[in-house]
Amino acid sequence: MKKKLPTDSDDLGLQTKAVRVAEECSQYRENSEALFLTSSFMQPDSATAASRFAGDESGYIYSRFSNPTVSSMEKRLSALEGSEDCIATSSGMSAILLTFMGLLKAGDHVLCSQSVFGATIRLLDQELRKFGIDATFVPLTDPEVWKKAIQPNTRLLFLESPSNPLTEIVDIKRLAKLAHDAGALLVVDNCFCTPILQRPLSLGADIVVHSATKHLDGQGRVIAGAICTDANKIENLFLPLMRCTGMTLSPFNAWVVLKGLETLPIRMREQSKQAHAIATWLTQQPEVAKVHYPGLPSHPQYVLAMQQQNGLGGAVLSFELVCANPADGRKKAFQCIDNTHWLSITANLGDVKTTITHPASTSHGRLTEEQRQLAGISQGLIRLSVGLEDVVDIQNELSLGFKSIKGL
Repeated sequence: MKKKLPTDSDDLGLQTKAVRVAEECSQYRENSEALFLTSSFMQPDSATAASRFAGDESGYIYSRFSNPTVSSMEKRLSALEGSEDCIATSSGMSAILLTFMGLLKAGDHVLCSQSVFGATIRLLDQELRKFGIDATFVPLTDPEVWKKAIQPNTRLLFLESPSNPLTEIVDIKRLAKLAHDAGALLVVDNCFCTPILQRPLSLGADIVVHSATKHLDGQGRVIAGAICTDANKIENLFLPLMRCTGMTLSPFNAWVVLKGLETLPIRMREQSKQAHAIATWLTQQPEVAKVHYPGLPSHPQYVLAMQQQNGLGGAVLSFELVCANPADGRKKAFQCIDNTHWLSITANLGDVKTTITHPASTSHGRLTEEQRQLAGISQGLIRLSVGLEDVVDIQNELSLGFKSIKGL
């Protein structure tokens, strides 16, 4: 008897869906999903080939836009996010670009949080303006400011919550209503939380985008992205663009992310627990002026974060060093980071290895100083993505950095 695989509509827990949802296995009944490393697929006859190329019949044709391994990853992530459908892309930024290209045209306006990834700001503020698409950037946390900034031609509201790197939170449900009342769509980058902590679609968002490079893979191995939304948008807006623009996720990278998703619930819960312990410890260090972490009661949106993020603060935090002179912030941050022994100095996040970085010179380094100030990113700010090492060892590493800046 052929067994039925779980689907996103089954009444199963997230952990079960993370492990089991995928395409049907092949005739060989493999237990681990197969990796289809092929550029194209043979057709049984010319008539079938013609029908599939015309879109009259389903079937795999060419891996630029359809591949069983990629489909498995899409189905699994869709099941976790609670979306009708999902389309995988070559990177998180390609997912964002595909979203903008599929939904916008010349003359349209995007309302975006000023606290998003630096490359997203550049894409909206410089690249898309060449094609007649306008953008306005507003503070993330105040819905009333968003409401006042909506224009008659606003088509999209775009945000990250929590934000990078200050972990600011916005009421997604409230912003979704604002967007819909204005005839616009709400797009949420769910990179920091993943669907384990937060499911924006259930809060009213229309589209969720991911940099699967981060927590979804979880071990820093591949670059990948995804869009989760309704089937109509995937089939009629994003898939046709994928076919002609080639923002394609490779089957190998999809397979790696697919395997990463199997442990995502466990990793997110444990890394959130570890980050909370580190954040609490950092508040007690004399070299630290402020800690930004949604799991701390001192966080301005703590109550909202606990409601919206399944009671967990996530794995990413940032902290500001004590600087009598703000001009010394960069020097102190560099010295603090450089004097740790084995923390990974990299702008990637969501890894099982703890990573440390200086946002003002890396992820947000191409912004103007004015843009960084608007986003609240000082030169003395350090971001930490907490991994799975022993908490005491991470604390000892940070203590080495703090010791090096005493007296500066």
